[in-house]
Amino acid sequence: MMSMSTTASKRPALSDPDLQLMLRVRDGDVDAFTELVAKYQDRVLALFYNLVGDYEEAEDLTQETFLRVYRYRNRYRPTARFTTWLFTIVHNLAANARRSHRRKRAIRLADAVPDASGPQEFDWLVAKSRSAGTKVADIEMCELVREALGHLSERQRMALLLHKFEGLPYAEIAAIMDTTVPAIKSLLARARMQLRDLLAPYVCPEGSSDPGPSESKRVGHAEKTPHVTHG
Repeated sequence: MMSMSTTASKRPALSDPDLQLMLRVRDGDVDAFTELVAKYQDRVLALFYNLVGDYEEAEDLTQETFLRVYRYRNRYRPTARFTTWLFTIVHNLAANARRSHRRKRAIRLADAVPDASGPQEFDWLVAKSRSAGTKVADIEMCELVREALGHLSERQRMALLLHKFEGLPYAEIAAIMDTTVPAIKSLLARARMQLRDLLAPYVCPEGSSDPGPSESKRVGHAEKTPHVTHG
């Protein structure tokens, strides 16, 4: 008879097809690795871009992420969803990059203006005005949102991107960021409040109520994808 602990340990493998792919990668299946890269590289690239604000650096960090996935494949254990492991690597690399930046210069995401080939913008963050008379050009709103994101703390920004961009549940974000579910909820609540306050003068006419960030849209993915070498 199978114990409850054994059943629980097998549950992630049963519910997460990407975990099965990663187990094949662990066994040396290069085709499975290629499949994981194809599925996640755009998402990882867009996440890095919106964390560090520089497209070339985001490409480098994306490649390093998948190199680490392959390099450390033998250490992988199916104790959680594959995305938990993947985005933990992303979180750690982003933290390292920010520490490196702080030694060189102050970082402000508002300084980064994407080109047409870069990731699509955070339209899901922008509260849509209920007044037809309040319209802001897309490019101007893009810059406003990026500037507002730059005012968030690093941990607020990471939690918000994982929750809104990747749609991850609180528990998984907590595991990725090595903290608790209440701490993640607090980070997200403060981030939303700060963004709402920063963007309200631009998207909400005086006297109207702020509908808050839109929940119906997600960030698009980058059209350019970095080349990831195997090995």
